[in-house]
Amino acid sequence: MTKPEVSALNSWVQVPKDSDFTIYNLPFGVFKNKRLSPRAGIAIGDKIVDLAVLHDEGFFADLSQLPHDIFLRESLNDFISLGKSVTRRVREIVQELLKEDNEALREHQIRGKAMVNRKEAQMLMPVKVGDYTDFYSSMEHATNVGTMFRDPDNALLPNWKHIPVGYHGRASSIIPSGVPIHRPKGQFKDADQDLPQFGPSRRLDFELELAFITGRQNKMGDSISTDEAEDFIFGFVLFNDWSARDIQAWEYVPLGPFLGKNFASSISPWIVTLEALEVFRLAGPKQEPEVLPYLKCEKDHAFDINLEVLIQPEGKKETKVCSSNFKYMYWNVAQQLAHHTVNGCNINVGDMYASGTISGPTKDSFGSMLELAWKGTNPVKLEDGSERKFIDDGDTVVMKGYCKKDDIRVGFGEVITQVLPAK
Repeated sequence: MTKPEVSALNSWVQVPKDSDFTIYNLPFGVFKNKRLSPRAGIAIGDKIVDLAVLHDEGFFADLSQLPHDIFLRESLNDFISLGKSVTRRVREIVQELLKEDNEALREHQIRGKAMVNRKEAQMLMPVKVGDYTDFYSSMEHATNVGTMFRDPDNALLPNWKHIPVGYHGRASSIIPSGVPIHRPKGQFKDADQDLPQFGPSRRLDFELELAFITGRQNKMGDSISTDEAEDFIFGFVLFNDWSARDIQAWEYVPLGPFLGKNFASSISPWIVTLEALEVFRLAGPKQEPEVLPYLKCEKDHAFDINLEVLIQPEGKKETKVCSSNFKYMYWNVAQQLAHHTVNGCNINVGDMYASGTISGPTKDSFGSMLELAWKGTNPVKLEDGSERKFIDDGDTVVMKGYCKKDDIRVGFGEVITQVLPAK
């Protein structure tokens, strides 16, 4: 597939070197500060473009579909629901206004009001999540886990290469970057114990994931094809699907994840649109055996997104423990959404769909502590000299993601979460 040509763009806004939020990106988010109520914005460099101010000043006058207060709502759901023709046009208008040779906003009297300092803003949940699904779509991750807990010669279960395996998670406990979590409590039972115990999880883990957000509904009973899927996808966020491995191991038979997962999932607050990722599109891994017709794709749906995870003990230096890439995913987003709805499941605007742990082929690309420390048998050494089998109280886990091609950089920012002791 031929990738689209992208014209070189420069902005009159000063964008720091290696910033995730370039004029090629322009992700959407919801923010507030000491003087501003929650509202929609677009990130560029160290600034946020206040979309409500631009709307008041008539910069979106040709979009009659935009209600007067659309950018003053506490989530992007209503805006996203207006459709891609509208959301894409808003992004295009902002991109045009930010170009270095465009004076319309640069010389306008409301420039200072419209450009908010990002460091003074508090980022909020970008969407109200009604439903959340977590997939299990990395062959490397599934193979690693199957090798650890089952027969290494039959690490993948018989269905794995035929369907994008997933489960429905808990939407209410998805939180934005910067919100700390408390270590969860629950039941767990080690192999050498006769009876289960109760207490704080001893094996708290991160899972490096991306999640896409849907911007359209389908009617109950209707399926979405792989060809149609991206018309329903608004954009992506980084996703840390926290896992209490000991609680999960005891509870997941026969119905799957429950308390080991539903206590928290953390996301990056800026939604990177599909349009911004287009130039980084590529073919995914070869799928063998051949998938069923409803899962076949006519175009490429994988994206070259670099990912990394860092652990920072409280008051200490951070250590990069993982470097992976979204391109490793065996099942792509179009196949995930097609499979999700093939039975007639109805989806809604703002629903979130996590990829599952993104692990690569090398040890340093494994996307969880379960794999990096190989079930606790090979502890990860940190810069301060300490070791980790799983995540300790006081640790902060940082996930980052970005795409880069020539001079074009598009990034997701960070999702940063500190782990506090159990209540």
